[in-house]
Amino acid sequence: MLTQGDDAGFYALMDKITRDRGFQCSSYKDKCLRRRIAVRMRAKGSVSHSEYAGILDADPHEYDRLVRSLTINVTKFFRNWDTFAAIQKKVIPVLWERGERELRVWSAGCASGEEAYSLAILMHKHAAERSEFSRLDALSIVGTDIDATCLGEADAAQYSEAAFSDTPATVRRDYFSAVPGRFALLPEVRRMVKFECSDLLRSDPPFEDIHLIACRNVVIYFERAAQDALFEEFHRALAPGGFLVLGRVETLLGAARGMFSPVNARERVFRKI
Repeated sequence: MLTQGDDAGFYALMDKITRDRGFQCSSYKDKCLRRRIAVRMRAKGSVSHSEYAGILDADPHEYDRLVRSLTINVTKFFRNWDTFAAIQKKVIPVLWERGERELRVWSAGCASGEEAYSLAILMHKHAAERSEFSRLDALSIVGTDIDATCLGEADAAQYSEAAFSDTPATVRRDYFSAVPGRFALLPEVRRMVKFECSDLLRSDPPFEDIHLIACRNVVIYFERAAQDALFEEFHRALAPGGFLVLGRVETLLGAARGMFSPVNARERVFRKI
C-alpha cells in the first residue's frame, strides 16, 4: 500500500526526474504529478517514492512509461467541436483575407497530432470552398510536443475509431481512408503538417510571426508562474493581430489579460493586442 505524507520522498523523486529526463516537474501542479505518479507506483507495487526511484533506475522502460504519463497526452480530432467551429468562423476567414505571403500555424502540445491535423482539415476545407488550393502553398502548420513517441504516431497519421468521437461524419468520410483497424489521413492533408519535438517550458518559442497558436488543455497543468511565462512567450511569438486558442477550462490571468482581447470568450479564442 502506498505510504501517505511522503513529501520528502516525492520532491526527491521530482528532482531525480528533472535531472535524468529534463522534465520540468517544478512547473507542473503538485496535485497532477502526485496523482499520475501514484498510478505508476501502484502498477509496480511500490509503497514509497524512494522505492519507486529505484525501480526507475533499474527499468528504463518504466521511466518511459512514467514520463509519457506525466505529459498528459489526451486528445482526439476536433475535440470540443464548438471550439473548432469558432476557429472556422472567426479565425480562418480573417487570416485568409490578410493575404500574407506565408500563413503560419502552431499546435503547441500537439500529442499524437489530432489537433494539428484538425486545423489542417479546416484550412483545406476553406480553400476547397473557394477553389483556392494554391493558397495552401503559403500555409505552414507545425505541431510540437515533448513526447517523441507521440510525435511518431502523429507522423504515421493513422488513428483508431476512438480518435473520432467528436468528429463530424462528413469529415472522416472526406479526409480519411480505411486501413485495417485504423483510419489513415489523406496524403494531401498529411503533407500540410510537420512535427517537431519541443518542450514549452524549457526554451523560447521555437517560431516567430505565428498567425494562429492552438495550445489547448495544456496550460491548466502548469503552475501559475509557468503559465504567466508561457503566455508572454506566445505573445512574443504571435504576429500582430495573431490568434491564440486555449482549452475550455483554461483562461488568461494577470498580465496576460492585457496582452490579448477575446474573440469568443466561451471557446477561449483570443487575439493579440
